[in-house]
Amino acid sequence: MNEPVVEDEGAQLWVDRGARRYAPGELLTGGYRLADWRDDDLTAIEFSVLWYTAGQGEEDFFVHHFDRQKAAVLPKRHDETPYRFEVVMPASPLSYDGQIVKVCWAARLRAFFRSGKQRVIETPFWLSLPSDKPPAVETSNGEAAPLR
Repeated sequence: MNEPVVEDEGAQLWVDRGARRYAPGELLTGGYRLADWRDDDLTAIEFSVLWYTAGQGEEDFFVHHFDRQKAAVLPKRHDETPYRFEVVMPASPLSYDGQIVKVCWAARLRAFFRSGKQRVIETPFWLSLPSDKPPAVETSNGEAAPLR
């Protein structure tokens, strides 16, 4: 697995290809593992692909794909095979990184525990036309590089 992985207490979430740049109609694929989340009396998990706006004015939020599973139907702890997902991306809205407003896409994994506690991990990606200029991301040495 060479994809960037988001982790929380051993739970992992990733989108495939590592590039994190997808076109409308393209298949977004990835996976997740629950690992130590199972030990905290997990009751359910939710996986979603969503977009939201950030910046000035009202914030919008929309869930494109949603899947909820109760803990009773999840495989036992010894099975660490990752859960896989496939979601066809819609035509819009495209990701946007403006000064006043941003349109952000993400894959999100939320866990619910018997204590009432929730944990969330999220991995962002970019939805754009193949001809769009990729956004710049900061590299480990602090310089800006285009997102592939």
